[in-house]
Amino acid sequence: MLLLGIDVGTSSIKVSVVDAETQKAVVSAQYPETESQIKSLKPGWAEQSPEMWWEHVQQAILKANASGAYQPRDIGSIGIAYQMHGLVVVDRGQNVLRDSIIWCDSRAVEIGNNAFRKIGEERSLSRLLNSPGNFTASKLAWVKENEPELFSRIDKVMLPGDFIAMRLTGEATISASALSEGILWDFQDDTISKDVLECYGFSSELFPPVKPVFAEHGYVTEAIAAKLSLRAGIPVTYKSGDQPNNALSLNVLQPGEVAATAGTSGVIYGVSDKLTYDPQSRVNTFAHVNYAGEQKRVGVLLCINGTGILNRWVRNNMAPGVSYKTIDSQGKEVPVGADGLRILPFGNGAERMLNNKLIGAHLLNVDFNLHTQAHIFRAEQEGIAFAFRYGLDIMRENGMNPSVIRAGKANLFQSPLFCEAFVNSTNVPVELYDNDGSVGAAIGAGIGVKAFASESEAFTNQRAIQLIEPGMSGVYEEIYQDWKTLLLRKLAE
Repeated sequence: MLLLGIDVGTSSIKVSVVDAETQKAVVSAQYPETESQIKSLKPGWAEQSPEMWWEHVQQAILKANASGAYQPRDIGSIGIAYQMHGLVVVDRGQNVLRDSIIWCDSRAVEIGNNAFRKIGEERSLSRLLNSPGNFTASKLAWVKENEPELFSRIDKVMLPGDFIAMRLTGEATISASALSEGILWDFQDDTISKDVLECYGFSSELFPPVKPVFAEHGYVTEAIAAKLSLRAGIPVTYKSGDQPNNALSLNVLQPGEVAATAGTSGVIYGVSDKLTYDPQSRVNTFAHVNYAGEQKRVGVLLCINGTGILNRWVRNNMAPGVSYKTIDSQGKEVPVGADGLRILPFGNGAERMLNNKLIGAHLLNVDFNLHTQAHIFRAEQEGIAFAFRYGLDIMRENGMNPSVIRAGKANLFQSPLFCEAFVNSTNVPVELYDNDGSVGAAIGAGIGVKAFASESEAFTNQRAIQLIEPGMSGVYEEIYQDWKTLLLRKLAE
């Protein structure tokens, strides 16, 4: 059986067609080749058009089809991964009412903080496992408060992956995992949170029917099938946020297993069987892809908004036309610690691990007679690694102590300089895999359609391609402590 995986990223859409028997991609395609626009109408705001995602999904599928590597009509199931926390609202005709307020938008921070106090901090943490914070429910509350006429026309609220599934099938569904990432799921009652609905004045009818992550979420319509050369009636059998999906793609499904990514944002995601929460909600707990019934599998997520986006910003503004590989090699020529140059990588919205503070990015201790472009290249990657260490220490406070971290060899984890800084800053080995979000979504579709006898069978052919172990932890520890002192100084301002 062939499985189609769709990954709705912030920068682009990627699709993969996977052979269920080998668990390998037959072909992968990305659209567009350049990074998609994020609209920022005001400081701290971030929006994207859902219809842009849908157009790009179609173009990516057609691009994969054009490879001639498979017969599109042989695809038996579809899985979708997507950027988490985005708000999509449609009317009764399934027309999009406004651009999506996406994950790195900071406008709803105070709305969420007020809800935290109104619901009660202890009740919020024990039932929602999070503060309402700057998540999807609070973004919807912002729309209700600031765009009341538009809010009155909303028929259904969903996450980005739910929207793409709806465009494929004509049906709207949602999962406990998706609702939990919007801080709309009551983990004690296993239902949509009445506390959040009452606090924000939402009707439960705004939300589509709730189904498991691995379930039939609709079937490809004849019109869409004809447009994309697919077979009508293909089921969508998996939908997941990108970080739970990344964990799935790395076979991180059981308590104690940990995954990481370092793309536009940086994430460490660990699985637990305890309904745990951080008292300050600096790291967040969501229902994992295999959360169901008595099996309480949750994902504890550290998210750092300002990671790969800093790496891209440095290249675009300080070394236009220079490859990431060249940036990496030049940075490695500079001593560890970049001769005192420090970078705080927090320039992409409010950071949850910093108590939702918006401190911006900072280039510190610049010496015009000493520091060069290469120093900036090293300092920015070390600064990102130190941000991971700072967040991992918060996870350790909450009982997550990984002995190894699994990551795909992609984005910053392709950089030897970053990998060196990451393992030595955290003092945790990293296993690298040849994984991909769209491949993970396809594997998820296979689990959902029961192409595999079990979840574990879906990963029988998976092998680590590289193990990176700490070797200079003492050297990095001293530099990290200096970086942390500068961070705490900024937070105190």
